Amino acid sequence: MTPNPRAVTPTAVVAAPEKIGDSLKQHAAEGQESRKGLMARLGSWWERERSPGSAEIKALYTARLTDVAANRTAKQWCAQYLAADGKARRALLAQLVQAGADLEPRADLGLRLLRRLNVQTDSLQFMVELRADMLHWRNQVAGLAVLEHELESLLSNWFDVGMLELKPITWDSPASLLEKLIQYEAVHEIHSWDELKHRVAHNRRCYAFFHPRMSDVPLIFVEVAFAHQMAGNVQVLLDPKTPAEDLDKARWAIFYSISNTQPGLRGISFGNFLLKRVIEEVLREMPRLKSFATLSPIPGFTDWLKKQDRQTLQAILHDRSEAKAVGTEDHAGALWAAKLQKAAVGQASELVQRAGLKLAAHYLTAIKNGHPLDPVARFHLGNGARIERVNWAADNSPKGLEQSCAIMANYLYDLNELDQNLVQLAAGKPSVGRNFKRL
Repeated sequence: MTPNPRAVTPTAVVAAPEKIGDSLKQHAAEGQESRKGLMARLGSWWERERSPGSAEIKALYTARLTDVAANRTAKQWCAQYLAADGKARRALLAQLVQAGADLEPRADLGLRLLRRLNVQTDSLQFMVELRADMLHWRNQVAGLAVLEHELESLLSNWFDVGMLELKPITWDSPASLLEKLIQYEAVHEIHSWDELKHRVAHNRRCYAFFHPRMSDVPLIFVEVAFAHQMAGNVQVLLDPKTPAEDLDKARWAIFYSISNTQPGLRGISFGNFLLKRVIEEVLREMPRLKSFATLSPIPGFTDWLKKQDRQTLQAILHDRSEAKAVGTEDHAGALWAAKLQKAAVGQASELVQRAGLKLAAHYLTAIKNGHPLDPVARFHLGNGARIERVNWAADNSPKGLEQSCAIMANYLYDLNELDQNLVQLAAGKPSVGRNFKRL
């Protein structure tokens, strides 16, 4: 009979209990190691997920920057913050504020906390976004404004203009960078790649400031067109079908869009340095240029106009026919805003156009607490520019109609007059051009 190869021999039967025992011991050891690994992972997860106690958070202020435990807590807090949503982030910010509320004297302890967070994340972008959140929540979290001001002072040093790099952005720039232009454009929305290509074409320029530690993020950028005269209609500049300007004949550089990209850097001004650096760059490339001006929105005009009563408008429109056209209604400002918006896209009489431009001119030169009312006017006049002209029906986009009744302003940058213009502004009298004075 042929032996059955599967038959169990006596030797095998005798040896089985030993192998089984060894196997059980091995499985037990493996199980124990597995449980240790699981417990270690659970412990690690617990450390990540649990919220540090108030004493641990307080140590972020008081411990030395080399303290291992405090730095571990800081890294844990940052990881939780990055993973949190809006309300959870507000709670985490409140936790920071509460932990430092009774520190007396505070001295530079808040700055120590913020430097610790910066070191542990090794991300300047994180700190910028952290301040953006602080600005968003500071009126809802008691005491947060103190920490926000401390972070602003640090960011002002970290983003000193001497550390920023001015770079051109062209159609040959990386796609990821071009996408950021579409994302961050805050003045005139970019709807397509064709529109973007037009704005960075060979006959246009786009420059941006970058920080070495945020080299893929434009902090602020300006779009420049060139023309043989000062531009007065942004739709013409934005239209991809507009014929390319002959750069050899161009005498004007027109800054038609300036966009800050980081809400967390609000109040940290480097826009004035940007424009001056850009003027230097384009002059080096095109020395035949003679003049530099903006074509700028007037974002606060419509809201301001709606609040004006009949007597105020009549005082501004001192021409008899214009003053008569104001009417007798108490809410004359709101009626005039609607009238100007309608006229900008239709057939406007000379009287309506003249009145609209005169109202816009009055608003642009209005000063409150030493500063122009309009935020864009505040920026350009604060850089030493002068108001050169206001333009009727210059931006008929929905946004332009809504915020300024389609009226836009030209601010002229005369490099020889910037300082004198600032002196006039400090005296409460913004500098204006001849065309502007005739209104």
